[in-house]
Amino acid sequence: MKVMVVGGGGREHAIIKKLKENSTIENIYALPGNGGIAKDASVVSVAATNITAIKDFAVNNGIDYAVVAPDDPLVLGCVDELEAAGIPCFGPNKAAAIIEGSKVFSKNLMKKYGIPTAAYEVFEDMDKALEYLKTAPIPTVIKANGLALGKGVIIAETREQAFDAVRSMMSDKIFGKSGESIVIEEFLTGPEVSVLSFTDGKTIVPMVSSMDHKRAGDNDTGLNTGGMGTIAPNPYYTDAIAAECMEKIFVPTINAMNQEGRSFKGCLYFGLMLTADGPKVIEYNCRFGDPETQVVLPLLKTDLLTVMQAVTNGTLADVDVEFKDDSACCVIIASGGYPGSYNKGYEITMPEDIFDKVYIAGAAEKDGKLVTNGGRVLGVTATASDLKSAIDASYAMVKKVSFENAFYRSDIGARALRAIKEC
Repeated sequence: MKVMVVGGGGREHAIIKKLKENSTIENIYALPGNGGIAKDASVVSVAATNITAIKDFAVNNGIDYAVVAPDDPLVLGCVDELEAAGIPCFGPNKAAAIIEGSKVFSKNLMKKYGIPTAAYEVFEDMDKALEYLKTAPIPTVIKANGLALGKGVIIAETREQAFDAVRSMMSDKIFGKSGESIVIEEFLTGPEVSVLSFTDGKTIVPMVSSMDHKRAGDNDTGLNTGGMGTIAPNPYYTDAIAAECMEKIFVPTINAMNQEGRSFKGCLYFGLMLTADGPKVIEYNCRFGDPETQVVLPLLKTDLLTVMQAVTNGTLADVDVEFKDDSACCVIIASGGYPGSYNKGYEITMPEDIFDKVYIAGAAEKDGKLVTNGGRVLGVTATASDLKSAIDASYAMVKKVSFENAFYRSDIGARALRAIKEC
């Protein structure tokens, strides 16, 4: 069997490593992949947004199954094009991917169907947005409507910061067309939880919960990033909260999408805030999260391809999706300067025996060597019977990886450990 995975980051590497556990898969192609993924798959130099080239490759190379992982190709309709060419896919079609592609759509969906989320207003006119902010509660959250590489959300702690955020999105167009309309919403407080879920549009199966660490520095200081590390499961996400989320958020979201004629099949990501008024949706993603995938998939016991194909075929209810009763920790090692400017091309060294636990995100192969080629370079994941052991094992491996100007947070999982002690 030939499988194609669209994308080229740490998330895709985690998916590919998990798919490799299935012995029926003869070859995995990664489009475009990266220098590290090349050790586990055949990389093909085709951009994840080049939908026509992706379709042509799949048809010409007899691909039996495709996994479209990143947000951009999903929103652009990659699944639609592949399915039209007879290639079965894991991932939502264009109509369903709008749940991430448009913040305005997702907020209006939640409002229409009574799914708990932060109060909000939508603006297409900058002057009206600025006028609204003169009396809006502070802090507040400003979101670009469209995709913005995970950076389209600004938490404004002062009124001046809020004004600047609106101007940067709507006047300076730092996110291009994604900022032509914006959402200004209520600032919520409470523990954050990420829950990825498999769904075929009828059945929804939540995966193990996780906790992301967005800030660049220890103790949640510094700029927001795409994620500096994750742990799973999230100790704040109790069985009672999980049941409440299933009843009030997960099932209603799937039903709402069906009602809108946008049935969602794939991985639906729920970004949640556990507020004093109960769990609320911060955001939806139409795909596996990064780096949440790097701790969730290592805990999956059931064969990933089997689950994905059941999602595609609408038979997820017939599959017993099981996860290990263990914990996982992923520490991201980044390039100095990230999430701002940084240099590339530094050689990455690590012992061969830990490579199976390393997910490469931003690296290239040059003269037979692996070199840095991105902000978040790689993630190191360990699993263990308890969270502290997983954290310790992950950091022990992190110390064996080196490249010039590397940095990482030293407190991934610390907040979760405190929460466990408090329980």
